[in-house]
Amino acid sequence: MAFDERALVRGPQPAVPEIVPYDDGWPDRFEQHRRRIAVALGSRAHEVEHIGSTSVPGLGAKDVVDVLVVLDDPDDEAAYLTDLERAGYELRVREPGHRALRETSGRRVNVHCYAAGDDEITKYRLLREHLRAHEDARRTYEDAKRALAGREWPDMNHYAEAKGPTIHRLLREAGWTGAL
Repeated sequence: MAFDERALVRGPQPAVPEIVPYDDGWPDRFEQHRRRIAVALGSRAHEVEHIGSTSVPGLGAKDVVDVLVVLDDPDDEAAYLTDLERAGYELRVREPGHRALRETSGRRVNVHCYAAGDDEITKYRLLREHLRAHEDARRTYEDAKRALAGREWPDMNHYAEAKGPTIHRLLREAGWTGAL
């Protein structure tokens, strides 16, 4: 299924992803954003967690930290969005049950908002733990990302979608039996 560009709040923004070696500073950058989000949302943020490639030691990645925020209902933007915007994030993707924001300045973080129990949360965690535990899986994933990087994509979400077959295979290896 192709990425639906109608979900992009400001339309597609061409991007050329670059994969860099793992940076020991990524966990600290996550922690700075975790604190900022916790202050902005308080108890409305049930969980704030480091996900994505930058959460996997030894894995090369784009220099963009991914943050998972678990909310009551991401579709209820009135309950949290203004506070995240005041904290320096801007809405980038609006999909049913999911909102993605990025840092207003620097754009070196993506914040993914989901409701508790969403399968996407489970898949993010399962993939992260599988990559942390298996060097061959890390190598496979990094090779796939490097093969796709360095060229212009209509939007970074198209690059993310192109990684889908590799991610799906790794999720199956990790034990995911649900829908992909």
